[in-house]
Amino acid sequence: MTARAGTGPLRRLAVLRHAKSAWPEGVPDHERPLAPRGRRDAPAAGRALAEIDCLPDLALCSTATRARETWELASAQWGTPPPVRHDPRLYAADVPELLRVVREAPAEAATLLLIGHNPGLEELVLELAGDALDDLLDEVRLKFPTSAIAVLAWRGTTWRDLAPDTALLTWTAVPRGRKGG
Repeated sequence: MTARAGTGPLRRLAVLRHAKSAWPEGVPDHERPLAPRGRRDAPAAGRALAEIDCLPDLALCSTATRARETWELASAQWGTPPPVRHDPRLYAADVPELLRVVREAPAEAATLLLIGHNPGLEELVLELAGDALDDLLDEVRLKFPTSAIAVLAWRGTTWRDLAPDTALLTWTAVPRGRKGG
């Protein structure tokens, strides 16, 4: 299986699963905050994206507390964070819903960051990636844990052109912060 070559400018979609969340008793799922590990890992995710020069022009973030906190801590690692859209459709979204939201992004945004939840994000990466560098697809299939990042590259005039099997999975990581650091 190979990614279909598209036309237009190079675009990147960075997919970030929210960092590790806490499970406080009596707190609805949507309102669950990050756990201490998540508060360490989210900034590491922001640093990892900066290190590979994959800073977004726009972020699309779930409205869930743990996703919003992941965004805040990750983007605080950059000089000037990009605009963010908190979209309630991203909470517990499946692949068709995730694609609808991404396809609404403005054409001027060459790099998008999508922050949300599994299983939808993992399934989205596998659906969009027609090919991958090295064994990255196997890594995503095996596990896409909290704080995992996948970067997909493709060519298209607008985000409406993004379709299954059209992207190349170019990078994955699971950044972890250090205790006490």
